[in-house]
Amino acid sequence: LLGSVVLFRFINDISSFLTSRGPMGMVIYVVGFALFSGMAFLPTYASAVLGGWAFGFKLGLPLAMAGFAGGAVVGYYIARWASKDRVQAIIGEHPKWLAVRNALLGQGFWRSFLIVFLLRLPSSPFAATTLVLASLKVRFWPFLLGTVLGMLPRTSVTVFLASKIEGALNEDVADVAKPWWLVGVGIA
Repeated sequence: LLGSVVLFRFINDISSFLTSRGPMGMVIYVVGFALFSGMAFLPTYASAVLGGWAFGFKLGLPLAMAGFAGGAVVGYYIARWASKDRVQAIIGEHPKWLAVRNALLGQGFWRSFLIVFLLRLPSSPFAATTLVLASLKVRFWPFLLGTVLGMLPRTSVTVFLASKIEGALNEDVADVAKPWWLVGVGIA
């Protein structure tokens, strides 16, 4: 939460820094997104807002998704290292738990992908979900693909709205046409 407050307080300065660096600014954004989200220092929505704010929708969305992918990789390997086999051992002591884990995540690539995808669709905490999935030994590729595709819808909306808000704040407010659907999407 504190990271979000700091980011939003200095979003114009950070945005100017990133955009003034050209392609290197994009790399800095993606690497920063990956590290801050993967280590749970910054909520992913805040980094996605920065992407839309700094780079607009067309460039901000692919950059944000690259940041999500990087954050998923960072968080996955940290969680796998930290949890080792402890969670698997606990689950192994309870046959019903093991049966549920195997039914959900032990049935191949597509079933694991679908479970991860469905878990990522709602606004669940990115780092906590990554920790749980990695501790349960979800295989890497279904985890990564499910994460990226599951995060895509809400990230698209976040980056789009941030790009529109940033554009509106840089224009004369009286001259900005406010689309009717923007209020509905914002409330939703």
